[in-house]
Amino acid sequence: MRVFVTGGTGLIGTAVVAELLGNGHTVLALVRSEASARAAEAAGAEPLRGGLADLDVLRTAVGRTDGVVHLAFRNDFSSPEALAAAIAEETTALTTLGEELAGSDRPLVTVSGTPWVPGRASTEADPLPTDGPVGGRGRTVGAILGLAARGVRSTAVRLPRTVHHRGEGGFAGVLTETARRTGVSGYPGDGTQRWPAVHALDAAVLFRLALERGPAGSAWHAVADEGDQVRDIAEVIGRRLALPVKSVPQETYGPLGPIFATDQPSSSARTRQALGWEPKHPGLLQDLENIQP
Repeated sequence: MRVFVTGGTGLIGTAVVAELLGNGHTVLALVRSEASARAAEAAGAEPLRGGLADLDVLRTAVGRTDGVVHLAFRNDFSSPEALAAAIAEETTALTTLGEELAGSDRPLVTVSGTPWVPGRASTEADPLPTDGPVGGRGRTVGAILGLAARGVRSTAVRLPRTVHHRGEGGFAGVLTETARRTGVSGYPGDGTQRWPAVHALDAAVLFRLALERGPAGSAWHAVADEGDQVRDIAEVIGRRLALPVKSVPQETYGPLGPIFATDQPSSSARTRQALGWEPKHPGLLQDLENIQP
């Protein structure tokens, strides 16, 4: 299959492109810069210059490929306005991709976060939140899955709070960056809230499985660690960076603060059973040992 991949040179996208190429697919990768184009070529993909706002480029790419894996997102969490703008850009891009694929029965694999449910681990059957800082992404993913009724084999891979590789990535990566900047390895609240996690190489396998055989309208959980306590995550970061570990206000993390403070374990039992997906790489706390002072 020839696959159009957005966000193919990021931490997750790099792993997904390698997984696709290693399993007989070819990749057309959307790239925004010359450096990204070189990285895509070095990985074995064909680069296509453009960004999510270049809708004509997206339409052209759909016409040249057999399916789409969407990963790109402008990760600007500096303010509520910046986050809203990033979500709006992604919504327009995904809507354009979906319209181009309508009636073709080709796959469109998109991405979201795992939902959170008070008192228990969320499952694939739970709906995504449609309010709060990232509620717009939930509404967009719901619309994309609804394209199953219009001849699109649309599926969603729900990623946990941290997708990690060599100690970097995800919410844990934000904790690390904030610790380096502030001199404190912090966590909001009492730190007993749990975040699910997955290694990027394991997540990449699930994206491939969803592309190859995910039924239209289905959602899958790329969860390896059901829930690590945030205080435990901060403890590893603090030890690796030789910094004190303590509770900090949730406002430390900007518009993501309310999410950071939420207990949100998640299960992938249905995904493992239905698609035969089985994570094999190190868990988050072990992988964080790769953080360098």
